[in-house]
Amino acid sequence: MLTLEKLKAMFALAAKVITENEEYLSKLDAACGDGDHGVAIKGAINAANDAIQAGMDLKSTLFDAGFAAMSHSNGSTSSIYGSLLMGVSDGIKDGAESLSAQELASAFKTGLESMRSTVKGDVGDKTVFDALIPAIEAMQGANSVLEALEKASNAAKEGAQNTAKLQAKFGRARNLGEKSIGTLDPGAVSNSMIFEAFFNAYK
Repeated sequence: MLTLEKLKAMFALAAKVITENEEYLSKLDAACGDGDHGVAIKGAINAANDAIQAGMDLKSTLFDAGFAAMSHSNGSTSSIYGSLLMGVSDGIKDGAESLSAQELASAFKTGLESMRSTVKGDVGDKTVFDALIPAIEAMQGANSVLEALEKASNAAKEGAQNTAKLQAKFGRARNLGEKSIGTLDPGAVSNSMIFEAFFNAYK
């Protein structure tokens, strides 16, 4: 079962990993974008983590984390993770002290649906969605939280690696056309790092 204590450990490690990789992620972004993704995702995940560490229950804590990420002005990165986490909160029952694998997968599915109602993108667009959507889909049907997080981590990693084969359809990278092929999408890579950190912390 996923408890608040476990959630705090997961976000603490994710924030640490992203902070340590800030420069690398910005370098990835510089190849086709503005070169600021490391700064953006570091700001969003650390804002979310601060809220998580101060939280008292799963539902309100994830909502506060989403609101904190959304309020940390980092363009689309803040919007994506803010709406995702607030949507995950919407998928959790009031007063829940722990989540089963099924409940966790369902909450993330609700979060994904919430995010996709406000942010455009899909698998194949060379964005964070190439890692995020497969990760959340991979959670569905898992028999344990550990299995759900492991499947999500593996799917996110595979999705991120696949972005090297894709042509960008959004943002500044879209203007490069076929020249954007051959580079990894920084948003997908950072998302892969987050899910891997979640799995490692839970494990």
